[in-house]
Amino acid sequence: MRLFILGLMTLIPSHIVAGELPAPVTDADYRSIAKAEAELGQLLFYDPILSGNKEVACATCHHPRLGTSDGLSLGIGDGGIGLGPDRVVDPNNLPEQRIPRNAPALFNLGAHEFTVLFHDGRIALDPSRSSGLRTPLDDDMVTGFASLLSAQTMFPVLSADEMAGHYSENDVAKAVRQGLLTGKGGAWDIIARRVAALPDYVEHFTTVYPHIGSADQIGFTDISNAIATFMEFEWRSDTSPFDAFLRDQQELSELASEGMALFYGDAGCSTCHSGAFQTDHNFHAMAAPQIGPGKAARFESHAKDEGRFRVTGDPSDLYKFRTPSLRNVAITAPYGHAGSHASLQAFVKDHLDAVATLKLYDPAQLVLPQLQVDDLRALEDSAEMSAIATAVEQPPVHLTDADIAALTAFLNSLTDPDAMSGRLGVPDTVPSGLKVPN
Repeated sequence: MRLFILGLMTLIPSHIVAGELPAPVTDADYRSIAKAEAELGQLLFYDPILSGNKEVACATCHHPRLGTSDGLSLGIGDGGIGLGPDRVVDPNNLPEQRIPRNAPALFNLGAHEFTVLFHDGRIALDPSRSSGLRTPLDDDMVTGFASLLSAQTMFPVLSADEMAGHYSENDVAKAVRQGLLTGKGGAWDIIARRVAALPDYVEHFTTVYPHIGSADQIGFTDISNAIATFMEFEWRSDTSPFDAFLRDQQELSELASEGMALFYGDAGCSTCHSGAFQTDHNFHAMAAPQIGPGKAARFESHAKDEGRFRVTGDPSDLYKFRTPSLRNVAITAPYGHAGSHASLQAFVKDHLDAVATLKLYDPAQLVLPQLQVDDLRALEDSAEMSAIATAVEQPPVHLTDADIAALTAFLNSLTDPDAMSGRLGVPDTVPSGLKVPN
């Protein structure tokens, strides 16, 4: 392969050291998948039956035609109508607030190296724990989840703003409000019983899982495991032009090649966006503008989002967020933990000197459904803005507009047409008969 064979070194742009480029992705980088389990997960992923009011599916905020996100700076889950930028609030079920963080893309989450998830990394693989997982919940509440990605799916269904609904609206929301999550009559059990009441799902579950012989044996962890398997299968992404380049199958364009040289060279992007999927899976403070309600406890009234600090309590983690993978980044706008930037090129430009550009940020670029809330509270708080800027440790990088255009061209080479369309696609119908987000 061109990157590792000395005789082909002349084919690499002169600014790049061969060893700095990642090795091509292979099957060994991923967990093996049973297609029948993925097909069951596909139905569940698109079925609103998992939400408290039976109106929101996983796909509502993670749709393939929106880059497995929702195309919004901050989404509207329960209490919304429509999809993506066309989503509006339901006047008969007004949301209390926007979802506090931008919906992340779902590409390559089945790869072995993804051992920490969410913008703040609040769930992670942890061999020291009996469950093998570190989450905000007790270990005895997370048994039965087959993977970290499976464990991730337990949180949106419990979130009032995302899928559960608010307080007295439905049986799931009531259980969450009472702190009843696991066990008979808990929120997860209520959802599992809904699914188990549908013969089509029972047939799928008893066929896919040897430990399930009847409807009453279907548990929430089985639902979660199937959804995770679907996501792993559907959105594996390793057939982009960049992947073809690494496999010595095609050249990048001249502009993308220049951008790659900058990315892995003078621009220093690969310091954080390293490895096969352009992420170090670590946390960095980069002064991305804070928009929306923030992550405040019920008794707090601020609009801050202190990022990793809320997980660790370590002041050195203030305003740090997980480095996102850049696979398919060109189709996953808006960008930033709060979706502050609608344009990839604009985000790249601001990212290079985050402290200076934070002061100049223009909120007109936000993509937000109309909702009578104050989305700019944090931006108007001078003390908060100063704290966000002070947390940045990386020095600014000075590039020309031509350099930024080249970097953007390289980032476009990470777009994978196969992953964009998915392998199973969007089902026409789901066993519940509820409306499929589309």
